[in-house]
Amino acid sequence: MNKAYRRAERKIDPTRDVLLPDGTLNDMDRIEIGPTQLAYAEWAAAGLTLPDLPTVRRYRLQRLVDALAARDWGGVLMFDPLNIRYATDSTNMQLWNTHNPFRACLVCADGHMVLWDYKNSPFLADHNPLVAEVRSGASMFYFSTGDRGAEAARDFAGQVAEVMAAHAGANRRLGVDKIMLTGARALEAAGFTLEEGEELTERARAVKCADEILAMRCAVHACETALKAMEDAIAPGKSEDEIWAVLHAENIKRGGEWIETRLFASGPRTNPWFQECGPRVVQENEICALDTDLVGCYGLCVDISRTWWTGPDAPRPDMVAAMRHAHEHITTNMELLAPGVPFRDLVFKGHQLDAIYDKRKYSCRFHGVGLCDEWPLIAYSDGYVEGAFEHVLEPGMMLCVEALVGAEDGDFCIKLEDQVLITEDGYENLTSYPFDAALMGG
Repeated sequence: MNKAYRRAERKIDPTRDVLLPDGTLNDMDRIEIGPTQLAYAEWAAAGLTLPDLPTVRRYRLQRLVDALAARDWGGVLMFDPLNIRYATDSTNMQLWNTHNPFRACLVCADGHMVLWDYKNSPFLADHNPLVAEVRSGASMFYFSTGDRGAEAARDFAGQVAEVMAAHAGANRRLGVDKIMLTGARALEAAGFTLEEGEELTERARAVKCADEILAMRCAVHACETALKAMEDAIAPGKSEDEIWAVLHAENIKRGGEWIETRLFASGPRTNPWFQECGPRVVQENEICALDTDLVGCYGLCVDISRTWWTGPDAPRPDMVAAMRHAHEHITTNMELLAPGVPFRDLVFKGHQLDAIYDKRKYSCRFHGVGLCDEWPLIAYSDGYVEGAFEHVLEPGMMLCVEALVGAEDGDFCIKLEDQVLITEDGYENLTSYPFDAALMGG
């Protein structure tokens, strides 16, 4: 760790315990992103049990180490910001880092973990003692290195070789996720055999420990509270952007982080789906639909969808029929979920959409969720690829159950989605947000 960059004074609140309820330092100048006092108060009022974050960090590192042992790899080198977050529980300009990969994290088979960070901020992982070393020099993208990228890549590969020699011995099998081409070539030139690191990280992240599940319950509660504020803001005369901005503000107020997509649309812009949120003004007597895709508290993704009716008149019968069909789709398919169930069953069994809705159906029936949308993706039968997802559900996995229902030539779509935990004997729906009563025909 870089002790030279550590703050000389830790500003502990003298009126409170040394540790916060989630096991982190009660530091008024904390380094890591964390929940706000508003979120803590709301969770306490809701009777939620907070996670122990040091336990989460140890579990995640062990998941990666166990995965390395199972594959007989010497280490896994990660550039994906979310994989780095998983391994280190540290962040640094996450969105900028997604297209400018200046960070990297190496986890060796013996558990030794090295973080390459921005050279002016090596202190951002100081809260996590599992990060054994902090270095710099992982930037190999053109903006940073210009026409000397190959040299930067060789220097970085030399650092990786140094660490691996000390902590992986003669094992030169190295998993890598999202690396620049020059970096991959430099590692191969240094004698490493590169393996598919993304397969390892996605599979490791899929099964959550008890404290990760507690953290997700808190994240869902914060998201649903923010979502209620956004729903209350829906009114004719407001733009989509104006309404959607409420969800952003309420997420940040609770210590949430960002929203991955712009999927809030109104009226005819809901069909076809995936039209991004914009300046259109919401009108009376039309549909508004949202997919949160929200990265919230503790960096966890809460991915739920709801569709609302603006009124004041009652929705058309075809809208109510589509809403009920979408609701039946996700609730019936949810009943498929249990440990040991093959992914194939989730594709071919359960509720089938009526033919009128087939052209507009969503890209998947289920998908995993954790720090973001994660493995696996469970397609509809016409999108199934033999051999791509030949696995079974395990306790501790989380899946989102999807429905997009609308006619190809229609003027609306219904979007619904719930987030579900696989338990030891079945499933638990983590989502409690209500469905729009008018569209349900109530």
